[in-house]
Amino acid sequence: MKVFFSDRHAAHDPEMFWVRGTRQKSAEQPERATRLLSAARDAGHEIAAPRAQGLAPAKSIHGADYLDFLQHAARDWASLAGAGPEVLPNVHPARYPATYPRSLVGRAGWHQVDTACPIGPGTWDAALAATHVAASAADTVLEGAREAYALCRPPGHHAYADMAGGFCFLNNTAIAAQRLRTRHARVAILDVDVHHGNGTQGIFWERDDVLTVSIHADPADYYPYFWGHAHESGTGAGAGFNLNLPLPMGSGDAAWLAAGETALARVRAFAPDALVVALGLDASESDPLQGLRVTGDGFAAMAGRIAGVGLPTVLVQEGGYLSDDLGRNLVRFLAGFESGRRTL
Repeated sequence: MKVFFSDRHAAHDPEMFWVRGTRQKSAEQPERATRLLSAARDAGHEIAAPRAQGLAPAKSIHGADYLDFLQHAARDWASLAGAGPEVLPNVHPARYPATYPRSLVGRAGWHQVDTACPIGPGTWDAALAATHVAASAADTVLEGAREAYALCRPPGHHAYADMAGGFCFLNNTAIAAQRLRTRHARVAILDVDVHHGNGTQGIFWERDDVLTVSIHADPADYYPYFWGHAHESGTGAGAGFNLNLPLPMGSGDAAWLAAGETALARVRAFAPDALVVALGLDASESDPLQGLRVTGDGFAAMAGRIAGVGLPTVLVQEGGYLSDDLGRNLVRFLAGFESGRRTL
């Protein structure tokens, strides 16, 4: 399988991560991507650099105010008296009607939903490069490849059109889907990350041309808490085109794969022309975030079932954090996917 990757991801190396009132090292470290790359290369997959595409992929999903904020926030933040090394908000507009502020501190609160998405000097370059990775993988599929893997970092599925969160800044999964929509009338997104793809859901919430399906740990107990519940199904034209399949914390292979069958049945009913898989490997039993307990066999089985749908497919890397199984689980997933293709 062709793997797209940019070493510009390493420019983003977040320092700040607040968990239950304590400062910790972010789980979203550059080593994630290098481990995944090494595993894919050692397994014999072709590694390719993305084509530089400027702002076009990001603009297909994200608004001008938000992109301007991301591009200049770290520079402007550094000029504030007493500012720390990374952009982190200390005030948010919350749930009530609000006015877009001029102050950078206010804009940080407007555009960053939580403290898991600090913006440093290299964040913009890394996030922009990830959009090129996603777009290049989608382009390869549009050009006739049956599948491609976008090894994106930072991840993207928690990013809304105008808001960062959960380690995510630009929504690579949504960008890949929108790219496929340039030639395909209907595209489905299946998110298997341990966390709900709330940003992706929000972006396509009122659309009926992109189906969004997410399998994840129950947000009643787990990030992102406010989104990802089973009753959320879209609105307006998008009513019925979003499906959430939350699982109890600690669920293993059997529950995860059963949810996968439900998800794929909905995908088949939608009859899309192409598929994007938001590939989170953090559902692993050995992932440090410990939301679900999926084994390597589980990842291989899920991948084979997804491949069996027979659609042109872009795999977009989302979560999956540092453990000895991280690279192995990627290899198992890619191998399972290719095996599923061979049985068609």
